[in-house]
Amino acid sequence: MTVTVGQLAELVHGEVLGDGDLIIAAARPAADAQPGEIPFIKDGKHTQLHQQCRASTAVLPPSVAPNGRSLIRVDDPLDAFVTIVRHLHCRPEPAPHGIDKLAAVHSSARIGSDPSIFPFAVIGEESVLGSGCRIHSGAVVGRFFLIVDDVTLYPNSVLYDNTVIGDRTIIHANAVIGADGFGYRLQNGRHVKVPQLGHVEIGADVEVGACSTIDRGTFQATRIGDGAKIDNLVMIAHNCQVGRHNLLISQIGIAGSSTTGDYVVIAGQAGIVGHVHIGDRAVVGAQAGVTKDVAAGERVLGSPAAPERDMKRTLMSLEKLPEFRRDLRKIKQHLGIKDEE
Repeated sequence: MTVTVGQLAELVHGEVLGDGDLIIAAARPAADAQPGEIPFIKDGKHTQLHQQCRASTAVLPPSVAPNGRSLIRVDDPLDAFVTIVRHLHCRPEPAPHGIDKLAAVHSSARIGSDPSIFPFAVIGEESVLGSGCRIHSGAVVGRFFLIVDDVTLYPNSVLYDNTVIGDRTIIHANAVIGADGFGYRLQNGRHVKVPQLGHVEIGADVEVGACSTIDRGTFQATRIGDGAKIDNLVMIAHNCQVGRHNLLISQIGIAGSSTTGDYVVIAGQAGIVGHVHIGDRAVVGAQAGVTKDVAAGERVLGSPAAPERDMKRTLMSLEKLPEFRRDLRKIKQHLGIKDEE
């Protein structure tokens, strides 16, 4: 597909500076873009990249100065570029697939309008799926399951009995929702399983990454709030209550019965012990180990996690330890004190 700069500007509600009739054939990142193609420049920090770019035009915010070529000015270049990429490169959404004859759909299940249930998907007893749901091959939906509208389950995702999923939620490949929580008690010298009799409730507009796991509650629901975004390889244990619009980044683990407020960010490989609360808009840094409550708005780093400012000072001091050690040896030598390793 080829379009003009003017047509793209109209598509993204932008302003054209320069030649609006210039032909554009592709959209690419600025580092790769060539003549006849369009990239985007996010902000003024990337002005040099814009000057060096070989592309014929670009999508820019008002903060970036022109470089003599045609351009499209918009307030949100990333959003505009996404629209342009979809327009130039993406294939249209396929029509609903219907219920494939190779899918295993229980006779008591209720399926909404315009479904796409692909071969070898499984829908369990008395499950309810809303309209526009897409259940890919190998996905398993357990019994007594409730999906609202426009939900996507990618291949080999597994959702255990009694799970509830909100509108427009996406579950990526190999994620497991509703497996038993890790609950045992020591009885007569043996670890005896505590029955996990709860379920999982996931709100609207949630995305769960590939190979992530969310365990069912012991006697209650494990809940994920509306708008939460969960990366790949995240573990959320039983009874956890995750707030709205959290960002849970790859390889984190949240132990049982912990809670988070709204708009919390937990960075990669962080670990959260059980029964703690992380307040609204708190930020937990990468590889942090959270052992106690984190106040609303607080930023923590390190293991055990401490306020960001204090931990940065500690880390700066650790970097200077070899220097401190050398100075201490010199002082001991000067005083005639034997240095013991």
